[in-house]
Amino acid sequence: MPRASSVRWVLAGLSLSMVLSSLGTSSANVALPTLARAFGASFQEVQWIVLAYLLAVTSLVVSVGRLGDLTGRRRLLLAGISLFTAGSVLCGAAPALGILIAARALQGTGAAVMMALTMAFVGETVPTARTGSAMGLLGTMSAIGTALGPSLGGALISGPGWRVIFLLNAPLGLLALVLAHRHLPPDRHRAAAERTGLDRTGFDGVGTLLLALTLAAYALAMTLGHGSFGSLNLTLLVAAAGGAGLFVRAESRAASPLIRPAVLRDPLLRAGLGTSALVSTVMMGTLVVGPFYLARGLGLGNAAVGLALSAGPLATALAGVPAGRLADRFGAPRMTVLGLAGIAAGSVVLALTPTALGLLGYLAPSWSSPPATPSSRPRTTPPSWRTSTPIDGASSRACSTCRATSA
Repeated sequence: MPRASSVRWVLAGLSLSMVLSSLGTSSANVALPTLARAFGASFQEVQWIVLAYLLAVTSLVVSVGRLGDLTGRRRLLLAGISLFTAGSVLCGAAPALGILIAARALQGTGAAVMMALTMAFVGETVPTARTGSAMGLLGTMSAIGTALGPSLGGALISGPGWRVIFLLNAPLGLLALVLAHRHLPPDRHRAAAERTGLDRTGFDGVGTLLLALTLAAYALAMTLGHGSFGSLNLTLLVAAAGGAGLFVRAESRAASPLIRPAVLRDPLLRAGLGTSALVSTVMMGTLVVGPFYLARGLGLGNAAVGLALSAGPLATALAGVPAGRLADRFGAPRMTVLGLAGIAAGSVVLALTPTALGLLGYLAPSWSSPPATPSSRPRTTPPSWRTSTPIDGASSRACSTCRATSA
């Protein structure tokens, strides 16, 4: 186990990686109206700046852990930070929307590695007595990144411009890379795998490819057509449904599946996964459409839009610990139902509130139904419920896939 001073530097590097991956998710949302004007793009086109990042994260985050066992977690995390940093630079320098979207996909690929492996390194570098505190620290850093992203992005757009939102990640990414390179322990898992003869057949490449293609087809079906749903959209939707069926079939035959089919046979867990997907759909719909409503509907400036978009994540961060205590006292199912009722009520109020109420009409429902942040989601996901299926990594990967797919 590394010395105490080395552990602090390891946690500093991992915390920075967690903040950067969360910032990448939340900071670009506030820039969507500005980017639509800068590139002369429609809403359906410009939202791919967010979708490209999320599709890359969703397609890879569930398989990165296994890939790290095969190639070495330290090596893979360093590569992920490098990809995220390079993608950030390309985003900031992008001369066209298509290049920006491609760079965001590259950035999301790096972010998937950073999200998946930062928690994994805690068990290797932190003493057992401090593991809980280290996990809490990384969860807090993720919440801070999610809440800070919109307000920081709005301030930067109002000042030096939208490109700085992405370029700011470059020096921070380099710092995270240096900390990880200097203080992370060598890859013991990779050495053990080589000694035992573990080969790459354990990586579910077919499942990963099918998941990526299915999600891409679904995203295209929902965004092409400039608001109309035609034959091409229907074809893509049918292709996505077929891809989902092929994915389930491939997982049932894979030696090391991304998601074990047995996990989906538990009715309570299946219902919880569906609920998690629906909650995430509401969350992402608010975060993508919200900037356009605030900027064009209410006429707010970029800085004000960023602060308004931070209200929901901030409320979630503040409510996380009290909500956990209430769940311990009254039970997770009861508190989950109460939370879902709050989300439903807030969504209805947001839809019906007239623009004459201004910013208050947006903030009040946002605080009553705050979107979940990465640190708070586990409190309301199916593993909190009593199920007949053992809750392990497969269940966790299923939860992550449902949340990210709904984006």
